[in-house]
Amino acid sequence: MNNNKPLFIASFMTLIAAGVGFAIRGGILADWGAQYGFTKLELGTITGGGLVGFGIVILLASLITDNVGYKPILLLAFILHVLSALVTFAATPIFESVGKDGTYWCLYVGMFMFAVANGLCEAVINPLVATLYPKQKTHYLNILHAGWPGGLIIGGIIAAIYGNLKETIPGLRWEIPMAVFLIPTLIYGFIVIKEKFPLSEAKSAGVSYGQMLMTFASPLLIFLLFLHACVGYVELGTDSWIASITDSILTGQGLILFVYASLIMFVLRFFAGPIVERINPLGLLCVSACFGAVGLYMIGSFEAAYMIWIAVTVYGLGKTFLWPTMLGVVGERFPQGGAITMGAMGGIGMLSAGLLGGPGIGYNQDYYATKDLEKLSPQAYERYSVAEKSGFLFLPKIKGLDGAKVSVLNNDGKDLEETVTQLKKEGKTDKNITALNEWWQGAKKYASEDKEPVDEAGIYGGRMALKCTALVPLIMAIGYFILVLYFRSKGGYQVEVLHGEEPIGEHYTGGIEGPIE
Repeated sequence: MNNNKPLFIASFMTLIAAGVGFAIRGGILADWGAQYGFTKLELGTITGGGLVGFGIVILLASLITDNVGYKPILLLAFILHVLSALVTFAATPIFESVGKDGTYWCLYVGMFMFAVANGLCEAVINPLVATLYPKQKTHYLNILHAGWPGGLIIGGIIAAIYGNLKETIPGLRWEIPMAVFLIPTLIYGFIVIKEKFPLSEAKSAGVSYGQMLMTFASPLLIFLLFLHACVGYVELGTDSWIASITDSILTGQGLILFVYASLIMFVLRFFAGPIVERINPLGLLCVSACFGAVGLYMIGSFEAAYMIWIAVTVYGLGKTFLWPTMLGVVGERFPQGGAITMGAMGGIGMLSAGLLGGPGIGYNQDYYATKDLEKLSPQAYERYSVAEKSGFLFLPKIKGLDGAKVSVLNNDGKDLEETVTQLKKEGKTDKNITALNEWWQGAKKYASEDKEPVDEAGIYGGRMALKCTALVPLIMAIGYFILVLYFRSKGGYQVEVLHGEEPIGEHYTGGIEGPIE
């Protein structure tokens, strides 16, 4: 009798933890902007830093996973998940002590550690599930990655509840919802400590380390890596911002739409097997990319509430199968690559999301919002932009809108006034609050004329950012179509098996008679 089920549950829980943390972070970005004064680009860089850490660690960990084994890496991930919470929760004390710059690095490091833990998990769970279910890789990888939207749903609901409660409970801290990801973390940690793990499929088949590395000489794998970089940009990069952007378009519905799109993903990923049986994985990927491109462009174009819901539906359908099916394709076509090829896919996707997706979409929001506000009201732009310019890659430097100032404008300074009053009662001073209050005393007389153009500019920036992002899945669709034609010319898409043998037997599935750690 094997222990596939508890190992699969542990793997599933790692993605629940990652999804919960990711969704709640997306729901509290506005709190970070308001409390610490970050621009969209700065917030995007913080979230992107987490994804960068995720990508780097997947790449590095996958190089040793087949030799070190699954269990030690998952134990290290468990420890880092816990430590990341402690570092992130130190943000407010650091802000009170050293200000915005120190807080930025505290949050960045906390997100980076969280991402390192997620990366270690990702380096293990994909090859592990491929080992546990060698004859149904794409199907079970899709079920496994239903854990990600499952976590997004849980985290999104918690973030929405927090958003409602903080309006009625003064002083409710963002650290409370953020701590929820520790629950699935403890669950997977317990299982990992308790259970034994199988050897990887590649190691069981006697594939050498050199043979694994030689897999990267394949032009097909290089092309798949490029396409997966696009997947990371459009899925995770967009997910970092989608709740915030849609909430600006449909006030109060951003998190609801985010949970709705995640629910679509969660349900459909359980049915990937039957779908792949009817159209091969590359056909599914091509159709999915087309839906993703259309959905993003629709969200950025329509204003009516029902059309936004339709657009989010199309977008949700588009992104559902992209990530796990890409992993399935690599697992089926390059089983000799073991954890290394799986890790390279996950790593390149996360690096793309972190280095390009999160910051790039944040920059586009800043760029188009500032251009629009400069046109609508140059005076308002001067009042609400940050002091220094910042840029992204080779794109021009701009002065984005200050999140703290925009937040003060949105509630007419009420929260700021309450904070100032509370500090006076406690006999405390806060240089950041003092500076913000001094600015507000000069800006509030213009608030009635500033609010409309500032709001319009923010919405415009978000819409244009999504329209620009829609180009990425369009490129992906073309790439997948090329692969469909390529395999058709070769006689059709076929699953590769190691050494010409079907991957069956206890030594592949973790049974007690096979080699286990």
